[in-house]
Amino acid sequence: MVLARHVESLGYQRYWFAEHHGMRGIASSAPAVLVGQVAAATTKIRVGSGGVMLPNHSPLVVAEQFGTLEALFPGRIDLGLGRAPGTDGATAAVLRRSAEGLSERAFPDELASLFGFFRGDFPAGHRYQRITAVPALGNEPPVWLLGSSGFSAELAGRLGLPFAFAHHFSQANTLPALAIYRQSFRPSPALSMPHAMVAAIVIVADSDEEARRLALPNALAFLRLRQGQPGLYPTVQQAANYPWSPPEKAFAEDWLSANVIGGPESAKAQLARLLEVTRADELMVLCAVPDPEARLRSYTLLREIHGN
Repeated sequence: MVLARHVESLGYQRYWFAEHHGMRGIASSAPAVLVGQVAAATTKIRVGSGGVMLPNHSPLVVAEQFGTLEALFPGRIDLGLGRAPGTDGATAAVLRRSAEGLSERAFPDELASLFGFFRGDFPAGHRYQRITAVPALGNEPPVWLLGSSGFSAELAGRLGLPFAFAHHFSQANTLPALAIYRQSFRPSPALSMPHAMVAAIVIVADSDEEARRLALPNALAFLRLRQGQPGLYPTVQQAANYPWSPPEKAFAEDWLSANVIGGPESAKAQLARLLEVTRADELMVLCAVPDPEARLRSYTLLREIHGN
């Protein structure tokens, strides 16, 4: 709550929660619950999911949850949707109550059902025609599609929806996916022109050296995830004391160089380059720093160097 109120006071526009399961280092398994708590503790910032993993849930449940949130906090809720499981295969099977994931064809169908519950416009004879989602009907928040590849980019474009790309863990796919989104975009009642968001790790400190020191735990957390050993988020000291092997050190250096990390002037230049090449309409920033005060300071410095 402290961070949400802090960034709201600085003029940030959105505060989103991802969906992850079975990861001890990320306490975000129930985005709808967290969205409601933060929306109740703030007054004007938009709060949403970045995102709800639709394959894990019935579209009716998602519609009911976010329709309730929109009814409670009208005009302040965002519903970001993703196609990945957000967890390992065994946990995903429990969430879905099936060993089968949603196919590429099934995901658009589930998305169409979600819109049907919000709008009450199922065609005659549809299996959900007689079901009313209360209070979702008439309380549809803005819907975003999220992705780290071209599939959701193309679908968001065809449906005329805003699109958010996970640059923070898929940098190589950022520009191709954004190009697909813009090329496939068709105007809709929601949008007349493409609207793209880029989600990036941004860590700003008083110096380049301090920013790198604060960012190293995130590099270690990503390394452990890639090694199949996710755990609690490392502290700054644990990352500094970690016995990096040469390949691990190379991984960390590549990670540090791929994200926006530095003192005010350096971070400002890095942000300018990122926004120039992506032509993003919005930037969603993740300051993955384990030190609470340093995290607040990072968001403050970012606001000072990038005021819009």
